Amino acid sequence: MAEQTHVLFVEDDDVIREATQLALERDGFAVTAMPDGLSGLEAFRANRPDIALLDVMVPGLDGVSLCRRIRDESTVPVIMLSARADSIDVVLGLEAGADDYVTKPFDGAVLVARIRAVLRRFGHAGGAAQPEESDAAVAGGMLTFGELEIDTEGMEVRRAGQPVALTPTEMRLLLEFSSAPGTVLSRDKLLERVWDYGWGGDTRVVDVHVQRLRTKIGQDRIETVRGFGYKLKA
Repeated sequence: MAEQTHVLFVEDDDVIREATQLALERDGFAVTAMPDGLSGLEAFRANRPDIALLDVMVPGLDGVSLCRRIRDESTVPVIMLSARADSIDVVLGLEAGADDYVTKPFDGAVLVARIRAVLRRFGHAGGAAQPEESDAAVAGGMLTFGELEIDTEGMEVRRAGQPVALTPTEMRLLLEFSSAPGTVLSRDKLLERVWDYGWGGDTRVVDVHVQRLRTKIGQDRIETVRGFGYKLKA
């Protein structure tokens, strides 16, 4: 029997926590549910789950702070849950290192679909489509764009010879850009290819991740093409 995917779920509302835990367990997930951020952090360190679902507004240690603590220790995927779709909630969660977010109240089937989408891209981060040859210097699985080097086989990135730590989502985003340097990729296309959205999604997810990627590989390496999307400078 395949090993169950272990979900850490941090939610202070007893009804939502218990109902969601039951729904996830019915779908085959193993769930550790915690009512506050501090117990959630302890559970994360003790159990090392496959994915974390964190409500933004939990006591003790809020969801955004908990996400930052998790991201300091691990690249495990994180989905933020928020009762509001306010920009500040969304952006803060994503800037803290979350890979996606879901607005409450949510449909159980939608939540499961988003969890599975995140897990698919994390589980196959090393199996993403390999970049095609372009005007960039290519040697085996190595792509070079100025001082930026991308090892598409070893899934490693260096900038000016120094290693760059990327989350799996950031790595997949960079691979999409590097597969077509100089080509504008729309936010919708990036949502489909990187986030595996088969439906319309919030493009703020793309914008925040692009900004996070820029801080790591160079602010001028990814260019904004207003009204269209982004492109990697070759």
